[in-house]
Amino acid sequence: MNIAVCVKQIPDPAAPGRLAPDSFHLIREGKLVMDDSDSYGVEMALQLVDAAGGGEVTLISMAPNGETSGLRTALAMGASRAVLVSDVRLSGSDALSTAKVLAAAIKRNPFDLVISATESSDGYTGTVPVQIAELLGVAAVSFAKKVTITGTRALIQRQSESGYDEIESELPLVISVTAGVVEPRYPSFKGIMAAKSKPIESLSLDDLGLDGNNVGGSGAREMIVAVRETEARQAGQVVEDDGEAFVKIVEYLEQLKVV
Repeated sequence: MNIAVCVKQIPDPAAPGRLAPDSFHLIREGKLVMDDSDSYGVEMALQLVDAAGGGEVTLISMAPNGETSGLRTALAMGASRAVLVSDVRLSGSDALSTAKVLAAAIKRNPFDLVISATESSDGYTGTVPVQIAELLGVAAVSFAKKVTITGTRALIQRQSESGYDEIESELPLVISVTAGVVEPRYPSFKGIMAAKSKPIESLSLDDLGLDGNNVGGSGAREMIVAVRETEARQAGQVVEDDGEAFVKIVEYLEQLKVV
């Protein structure tokens, strides 16, 4: 079984994020780390390959400056290899541009399954996985909390507000997984050392046959026009229970048109 896992490399969340003053884009300089939400997808892929009795887990990432630190972490977990798309023309990419690049990188090799996080912790659009599926021409299942592969079919428990739905689909398929779907393993010392020699293929837009005018900042269909600080939370209203507090509470709820 061949599984492609989308891995986003982001600035360390422990450090204060910085925005570019002109574009309001997150500054992505220096070392990048693997988004925690993607560790669940990597772990699920590794477990599915083990259950299938063989196969390969390939990491797919898009990051500036040829950065590979986050990918090395995922390789140390046990992934076989990685593909990194790094091109200055990708600066300012929106969700659709990102999906176009990742899909183009994925389709270069045969795949049975594509796994991603539900959304990244520095973007939160939640649209990239289904966009990738559309571009690849395969089905998509979001919010997967459990995945079982039997032959060429996948049985997925899809998390919902009331529990979960059971969905069955033919492979190939794109799924996005929720946090906590599995317990990601910690890279062992042996895995960390092995990751140093695992291949990371570096690609540009030209390698993928993509036009720089249709992706990146030039092809973005959305832009940030302003950023402002969140308003400070106003002080709440204190109601002292003097035996008639319920009247004040009801009046307050009526003002909010709750009752």
